[in-house]
Amino acid sequence: MLSSQAYDIAIVGGGMVGLATAIGLAQANLNVVVIDAGHTDAVVGEPRLRVSAINKASQRLLENLGAWTYLDTSRATPYQKMAVWDKDGFGKIAFDANSISETSLGAIIENDAISFALAKRVGEFDNITHIENQRLERIAFGEREAWLTLANGDNVSAALVIAADGANSWVREQCKIPLTFWDYGHHAIVATIRTEMPHLATARQVFLKDGPLAFLPLYEDNLCSIVWSVPPERANELLAMDKVQFERNLTAAFDGRLGICQLESERQAFPLRMRYARHFARHRLVLAGDAAHTIHPLAGQGVNLGFLDAASIIEVISELQQAGKDIGDYAQLRALERWRKADAMEMIAAMEGFKRLFEGTNPLKKAIRDLGLNLVDNVAGLKTVFIQQAMGNKSALPKLCR
Repeated sequence: MLSSQAYDIAIVGGGMVGLATAIGLAQANLNVVVIDAGHTDAVVGEPRLRVSAINKASQRLLENLGAWTYLDTSRATPYQKMAVWDKDGFGKIAFDANSISETSLGAIIENDAISFALAKRVGEFDNITHIENQRLERIAFGEREAWLTLANGDNVSAALVIAADGANSWVREQCKIPLTFWDYGHHAIVATIRTEMPHLATARQVFLKDGPLAFLPLYEDNLCSIVWSVPPERANELLAMDKVQFERNLTAAFDGRLGICQLESERQAFPLRMRYARHFARHRLVLAGDAAHTIHPLAGQGVNLGFLDAASIIEVISELQQAGKDIGDYAQLRALERWRKADAMEMIAAMEGFKRLFEGTNPLKKAIRDLGLNLVDNVAGLKTVFIQQAMGNKSALPKLCR
């Protein structure tokens, strides 16, 4: 039993962002507790439905945290190429890592496999206490510290609380931090698909009139994870179809690029909403990952934005600690908040712009997007900029992502 224990940092949420943040802060010699409502197990057997396109910046973070070495590489798929096209137009673009002398653009990895690698690394630190299968009951903030009461009655205090407890963050709600949000009017259908032709380590995305459809390559040559964004009524139709009907619709929607598609898993759908917390920090509190923001999955950037949060928090809090400053004082956290808000707003705006440009059948919009895709595809310098963006390489990256 913990009874009552004091830490420098209390992280609520034991997912990818929470665990990554814990490792980085522990490397900076801070004493950290992670309060995790669930439990992380090794990933075996059939592919998990939730996967992420980990860009190079996020990969460098995981390497610098010492977690990449624990990743089961048999379940990670580096992808060398990306192909994007407009189904009802002539616009298309293709990226190739070889064109910029890179071996890959990123990797498709199951979320649970990333979490397990991070949890293994967490276990190596004496200054991280990882409490699993335990929820918070109460949280209170004072001038000098925050107090957290667990469901089992144990109490924890910390100079700073980091809320990394997901899109429906309990901590954010308890702190009454308002959200700016809108519904994208789409549900994302996710499933694992076996394709007739091999994916050739290529991530593909087609823009349909009612939303994008992505095929992400998995660790077997003919296995892909799909993310199909469609209006809710269409999502219900697709979920209600029998297996053969769904496979036919999917194959047709994807232009048969990989031949006949066969379902290898159940189908799941979840609503897509943009969420943006009005405050990313308060006195003794910082929000991270989906607790602070959620974006449209059309470019697969959600987890990469969360990892940028983790790396930024690690950098700023470590510097405050080394300078002998109060790591939970809001006056010290304002610069961090501005940094994370700017990155999040930039990504939200870009995703919204893409979504609006590629939805619908307006002839003018179709002409603009087709010309734009082809322009980028054919102008080498412009294309290189887009490739670097896709890899997460940009100015002002946190140190651990460089």
